[in-house]
Amino acid sequence: MQWTFTLIDRAAIQAILRWQYTGEYTLYNALLDPETADLDALSLEFFVNQHNAYAAYDEAGVLLGFCCFGVDAQVPGGNYTGPALDIGLGLRPDLTGQNLGTSFLGAILALAQREFEPMSLRATIALFNARSQRVFAKNGFQPTQHFMSHGEPPLPFVVMEREA
Repeated sequence: MQWTFTLIDRAAIQAILRWQYTGEYTLYNALLDPETADLDALSLEFFVNQHNAYAAYDEAGVLLGFCCFGVDAQVPGGNYTGPALDIGLGLRPDLTGQNLGTSFLGAILALAQREFEPMSLRATIALFNARSQRVFAKNGFQPTQHFMSHGEPPLPFVVMEREA
């Protein structure tokens, strides 16, 4: 699959805010009720720095996912004092579990290298999300830290890092 990235815009953010994951992955749902939420207000808060957030499209221009870098990819409670570039990502719910993760992450890593030229890379992943941890491990990431988030409820996370 060919992945194309553009700086995220309001339309992409609002589409992402409507995504609804199931099972334990509901942690990634941005909205409690996508029909009644104020999407304009939420889209302004979704990413702290929209210049570090990208929408991912396929060859036909269909939104498939997103990625973000820096503070937007951090989870309150983790130790982010090292010099690594933080990476966050999300794949559209109906595309998860279809073996697209390795290709998607590979394209994101190439984007990170082009745009930021980092020395090292870091990802924070919910501890239950074994699929995501496997994808990052296949791409050379190693666990370096475990912590409980500061959210309600507090949740366990793992931080994985690798050299760029």
